[in-house]
Amino acid sequence: MVFDGGTGLRLLGNELMASGEPAKLDLFYSHTHFDHICGLPFFAPCYDASTRMRIWAGHLNGNKGIEAVLNKMMIAPLFPIPMGIFTARIEFTDFTAGDVLTPHPGVVLRTGPLNHPNGATGYRIEYAGKVISYITDTEHRPGERDSNVLALIDRAEVMIYDASYTDAEFPAHRDWGHSTWEEGVRLADAAGVKTLVIFHHDPGHDDDFMDQVAIDAAAARPGTVVAQEGLVLRP
Repeated sequence: MVFDGGTGLRLLGNELMASGEPAKLDLFYSHTHFDHICGLPFFAPCYDASTRMRIWAGHLNGNKGIEAVLNKMMIAPLFPIPMGIFTARIEFTDFTAGDVLTPHPGVVLRTGPLNHPNGATGYRIEYAGKVISYITDTEHRPGERDSNVLALIDRAEVMIYDASYTDAEFPAHRDWGHSTWEEGVRLADAAGVKTLVIFHHDPGHDDDFMDQVAIDAAAARPGTVVAQEGLVLRP
């Protein structure tokens, strides 16, 4: 189960191909802004006929299917080859944020709408009595707790949260559709989350800035993790 498909999707694809086993995966999009979909044309398993892949999206509200949106990304003059060149067997599924999905036996995937321009979907993965919540590209309202987010993160073992900004930076980025690491702490505390993972860093934040965020977040909520390239979390 893969959530979103930015540039990191290329590295994942290379790893899957190197395994020598046919790739079988589900790709769940939070939304289709370019930074979340641009990895698909470079995902090597798409060009392998043995690949079985399901692509899901819940934010389009019947206006356009996910297949049509991805097709538009891979069309001249934006891209030299069309999506039709893929040889993998791909299924496209549109749902409505708020639906409960059962993509695999024993896996329950609860979804909910997020506060982001053009819409976005948050995910709550429940399996074997454990919960991981993936909440990205959502803007909080200062002084309020988003009930949709609280439902998705309730008592989660891991909460991956959009923390693009600090509270101090947030007023200059209203209506951009992103949140802060401090809001992540407040939500995690309110919902009884075990581990908060700060994610979706602003590209203007360099390593020194993020090191300070890690120090501040750990002081505010011990055990908080700052996501970085190549990070693997194990139970």
